[in-house]
Amino acid sequence: MQSAQELGTHLELLTPAQMAEADRLAARARPHDGYGLMRNAGAAILRAVLSRCPEAQGFDVLCGPGNNGGDGYEVARLLAEAGMPVALWAHDAPRPGSDAERAARLCPLAPQPLAAFAPAPGRVVIDALYGAGLARALEGAAAGAAQACNAAGARVIAVDLPSGLSGDSGKPLGAAFAAELTVTFFRLKPGHLLEPGRTLCGAVVLADIGIADAVLEAVSPRAFVNMPPLWDAALPRPQRGQHKYSRGHVAVFSGGPSSTGAARLSAMAAARAGAGAVTLLAPGRALLVAAAHLTSIMLRKVDTPQDFAEASGARRADAVVLGPGFGLDRPLREMALAVLAQDGPGTLVLDADGLTAFRDRPQALFAAAAGSALDAVLTPHEGEFARLFPDLAADASASKLERARIAAQRAGAVVVLKGPDTVIAAPDGRAAVNANGSPWLATAGSGDVLAGLIAGLAAQKMPAWEAACAAVWLHAEAAARFGPGLIAEDLPGLLPAVLRDLL
Repeated sequence: MQSAQELGTHLELLTPAQMAEADRLAARARPHDGYGLMRNAGAAILRAVLSRCPEAQGFDVLCGPGNNGGDGYEVARLLAEAGMPVALWAHDAPRPGSDAERAARLCPLAPQPLAAFAPAPGRVVIDALYGAGLARALEGAAAGAAQACNAAGARVIAVDLPSGLSGDSGKPLGAAFAAELTVTFFRLKPGHLLEPGRTLCGAVVLADIGIADAVLEAVSPRAFVNMPPLWDAALPRPQRGQHKYSRGHVAVFSGGPSSTGAARLSAMAAARAGAGAVTLLAPGRALLVAAAHLTSIMLRKVDTPQDFAEASGARRADAVVLGPGFGLDRPLREMALAVLAQDGPGTLVLDADGLTAFRDRPQALFAAAAGSALDAVLTPHEGEFARLFPDLAADASASKLERARIAAQRAGAVVVLKGPDTVIAAPDGRAAVNANGSPWLATAGSGDVLAGLIAGLAAQKMPAWEAACAAVWLHAEAAARFGPGLIAEDLPGLLPAVLRDLL
């Protein structure tokens, strides 16, 4: 995946249908017609292929009948003109009069039937069969070619998207190519980021082929790549005249004597995110245990919703974290509803036990969140998501992006659907797919840190969706910088360096 600097402001995610419309509008607006865009795509693929595979003994270009195949005919022509050993394999002929037919006609290579193709050692396969526009499983020779390449461990460069993969969901529709590099154009599609598509695409290059950004107004994208340019302008920047409470106050509910650790991780993350004051709200029997581990984090006894109301009257929190390590043997639902019943503004981050507590009454949570003056942020992993949204979790036809977006609208809350391809969705339809997920985050307690990080940013008046997007990216970036051996306790201490680079 290209970095934020390489992507620039090209953070919109386009569905395959939106991308087809962008192509159509661009060809109509000129200066490049459809074939001109195809020629530009061929040149971009050639640059990426030669940069990636300078030692290749030869190239096998697999072409389908549509525009993806047309891009393949163009790159085959360019490889042949450059004197490279290249073979062309066609799966059905392009439609007469189409741009792809023109590209095929101008290619000097005689196409061989795809059914006769077999990957060979030392040669690179360029998959230009179907790309992101495919809405059904590969069949016949196309499916056989994908299976043969995967079985042989062939080096595959995919045009637009590995054939057989859904551009909307990132899910294989049947047999699908596994690429080491994917070259796509203008904007990424959800399938480039959503697993397993993210893995099957390999490295992704986003190439400029001459489509003007002006076409975006017509296609109206509402999904984005989660990288700093998306939310950097809203990131809190401390001012000289501030004091600790003007920089935001976060309250974190703690579990009992044997389970204060999760809340302490959240509290420290909130403080490291820049919140000026953080208070741990602990049951009376856990006060001494929590106090033994806390220095800069304040501590207050809270056993009941009434205790919380009194604590809020004394010093109201700008953001609240509820759920990590709380336990299900205490009045958790009542506490969450009491937080949401407060006058705004503010943010409630509901995580872990805070989500599970509503598994048999999700509508009570959704109604309270939708009617609250506070912003609610729900941070489920897939298991917790299934408890709150069982129908969405069971819908195999919906992408992770679609499921998170529908859930956010239903709940009246920001939904952070966690995983290697975390999706952050807002009730208004905006959504972002995280692009820097780190495998080192698969460790106990990392989610508690994320919850505190979201609260720490939101307490500083960062809007809830932007705060969640920023927190997810910062969380993954911190983990990537540490690498092997990471445990959750390491994460809060890694945040200052990441924030320093952004600020």
